[in-house]
Amino acid sequence: MPSNEQRRAAAKRKLERQLANRAARARKRKQLTIAASALGVVVAVAAGVGIYYLTRGDDDTATTATTSETPEASLASAPPSATPKPELVNCTYRDSGEAARPVDKPRAEGIRTTGDDATLSVSMQTSQGPIGLTLNNAESPCTTNSFASLASQKYFDGTSCHRLSTSGLKILQCGDPTGTGMGGPGYAFDNEYPTDQYAPGDPTAQSVPVKYQRGVIAMANSGPSPDGTGTNGSQFFLVFGDSQLPPQYTIFGTIDETGLETLDKIAAAGDDGSMEPSPGGGKPNLQVTLESVQID
Repeated sequence: MPSNEQRRAAAKRKLERQLANRAARARKRKQLTIAASALGVVVAVAAGVGIYYLTRGDDDTATTATTSETPEASLASAPPSATPKPELVNCTYRDSGEAARPVDKPRAEGIRTTGDDATLSVSMQTSQGPIGLTLNNAESPCTTNSFASLASQKYFDGTSCHRLSTSGLKILQCGDPTGTGMGGPGYAFDNEYPTDQYAPGDPTAQSVPVKYQRGVIAMANSGPSPDGTGTNGSQFFLVFGDSQLPPQYTIFGTIDETGLETLDKIAAAGDDGSMEPSPGGGKPNLQVTLESVQID
């Protein structure tokens, strides 16, 4: 009988194959659509029907950058409701690699989660426009505490968002001062919501995707470390279109409407495809720099 670790590995491989297949179908659909439009309106309509049947399938995804929901995401369930946290929580931030920028670890004890401390407002000014955030300290206090600490130390200021994906996953990924997707703050911490709503070792937490809705902000990570601890650091992604992912990426806040307009503009310009087929997407065609990230 396969172990939980083997099942998780198999589920991860399956998800990677699905994402690669989706990206390939998206490219094929785009190529066929361009070819059809060159033949004229009437021919394009007929070709469009053919394109649908050539590229449809169980993993079919919408490819228009401004579309907020994919067929799979519309069928996926929302993450489980969060179990209330204690009024005060303690966090663990473990040393992990070299910091991309010198930074102090966040305070780790007595993090409040209720009352005025249940949420935290953040203003993010980017080179493409403002993005307002409301961080959910009640559901993901250790993540919010880390983000606020990094912002207060100006860790994010002047950094570029290194990855945009508009097919399958609809995200803008930021938070690495090196701009490579490899940098972090020199510490790591465990997942919170929605991962913490599943029992440890529950295979469904790895193999059954849930909907990461348009307008949430979540942490990027590299999967569990060999000892089973989390690998969250400083990188995060902003979701501008409903996407499916295993519930292994901590959701810790929401994006305001002005911020979504900024993200839609960035997404409409597309990416350079330099990260296809895995992890997908590439550098945004519109360069996105986080000019400042401030706690309101």
